[in-house]
Amino acid sequence: MIDGYLTLFFSALGAATILPFSSEAVLLTLLHSKEYDPFLLIATASAGNISGSVINWILGFNLLKLKQRSWFPFSEKSVERASQQFRHYGVLSLLLAWVPIIGDPLTLIAGFFKTPFLLFLLLVSIGKIGRYVIFTALFQ
Repeated sequence: MIDGYLTLFFSALGAATILPFSSEAVLLTLLHSKEYDPFLLIATASAGNISGSVINWILGFNLLKLKQRSWFPFSEKSVERASQQFRHYGVLSLLLAWVPIIGDPLTLIAGFFKTPFLLFLLLVSIGKIGRYVIFTALFQ
């Protein structure tokens, strides 16, 4: 039984990175098995997904230190454009970190632009936990 929770945790962690994982498919499978506590499934999926976002934030935070390297993957112009967009939409855009395609880059950019970690963690957690609560309520 513990292996189901571990599988969910790691699929949720992977889903918060650029890797092609789907935590919802694993969560749905475990919910329908009726062998797992829905509250623990929500907590496990949330912990994994938030952990993946924290990894992205750490990568973004440290990526800026490498900005002067010749192999740095982003041009000065693209960094400035991303900075303007993040400032325009604001830190509250992190509430959308759960959204496929845009969420993972948001968490990386938040680290890149030194969003305070506790604020980052709060906003990302609200969105990600909310997503799993709603998903579970809809498909249980």
